[in-house]
Amino acid sequence: MARLAQTAGLTETQQEIVNAVREFVDKEIIPTATELEHRDEYPEAIVDQMKEMGLFGLTIPEEYGGLGESLLTYALVVEQIARGWMSVSGVINTHFIVAYMIAQHGTDEQKRHFLPQMAAGEIRGGFSMSEPGCGSDVAAIKSKAVADGDDFVLNGSKMWLTNGARAGVVATLVRTEEGADSVYRNMTTFLVEKEPGFGQPAPGLTIPGKIDKMGYKGVETTEMVMDGLRVPATSVLGGADGRGRGFYQMMDGVEVGRVNVAARGCGVMLRAFELAISYAQQRQTFGKRIADHQAIAFKLAEMATKIEAAHLMMVNAARLKDSGQRNDVEAGMAKYLASEYCFEVTQEAFRIHGGYGYSKEYEIERLMREAPFLLIGEGTSEIQKTIISRGLLREYKLHG
Repeated sequence: MARLAQTAGLTETQQEIVNAVREFVDKEIIPTATELEHRDEYPEAIVDQMKEMGLFGLTIPEEYGGLGESLLTYALVVEQIARGWMSVSGVINTHFIVAYMIAQHGTDEQKRHFLPQMAAGEIRGGFSMSEPGCGSDVAAIKSKAVADGDDFVLNGSKMWLTNGARAGVVATLVRTEEGADSVYRNMTTFLVEKEPGFGQPAPGLTIPGKIDKMGYKGVETTEMVMDGLRVPATSVLGGADGRGRGFYQMMDGVEVGRVNVAARGCGVMLRAFELAISYAQQRQTFGKRIADHQAIAFKLAEMATKIEAAHLMMVNAARLKDSGQRNDVEAGMAKYLASEYCFEVTQEAFRIHGGYGYSKEYEIERLMREAPFLLIGEGTSEIQKTIISRGLLREYKLHG
């Protein structure tokens, strides 16, 4: 058992799940990840095995066919999967967020309809909040839904959908309630159902194609264009009571997503450290292993310390959410620290590899292209600092 990124106080079931996933990652993901990533190939065989392991239903309540596990368990699973290949964690990330949102905010009918299929991996979840011109500025969303009898008609473009093609249901945030007392109360989340695939998977809905990316390959990232997309009123997350509540529902999901990104950061830097400390004990310069040079030994010590700090913050944020407490500040801190440290640790691992780190034959080359994504996914570091500082000012507000 490796020393780093261990978690105290796990139940026997949690430990068994994490151990099983770690073994799966070592045997099935790490040996094939770099080859698949270089081909930008979707990991079909790996995803099928994840279905068989029940990972798509990890956090879905048992009454709907899931395992009913906590956010902490989910985060520890994501950490291990990202250690193998971050793109595979992307396959389940948005799926988990949408399943969480339906379980927390959906009507009984929505839960019965979606959650059993999602638990079995029969349909995947997609999460759609960002747009071409707004990014983290959610108040600037332009996509709109207009009531038409018992239906709504949706128009607008959404951006950066992970699982955009393969998703069977996409939680989509659009404007609805003009004239609300707050800009954040005029948005509604719709559960948009569609067939998997590119092109026009539903009337009025287009998934144009895969966005070509520097890293985070294998899993598709897409745009979604709604042009007269007609959906029933029953597709509003939470039913009639969900109208105008979309922003708050999405932010609840984003808190889960930020814990996820923190977990991914922990996984990627853990793998970068493993590669670095292994290479440092094999490579020799000036008559001794480079691990025996103080310059390299100190790098390893700093890398390990950053991994431990980020892991502990991620675990704390997950446990807060599991306890029912607000964790926006803690999730922001965990995401901020883990993504920044991941970038730093991966860079140091790259430097330790020297010229070989630049070769596509070495795994660290792939990690160098994956780590930057975490700096911007689920909100940039600057957005996290904004969230953290607002929470602190609220908590430490001066009186009198």
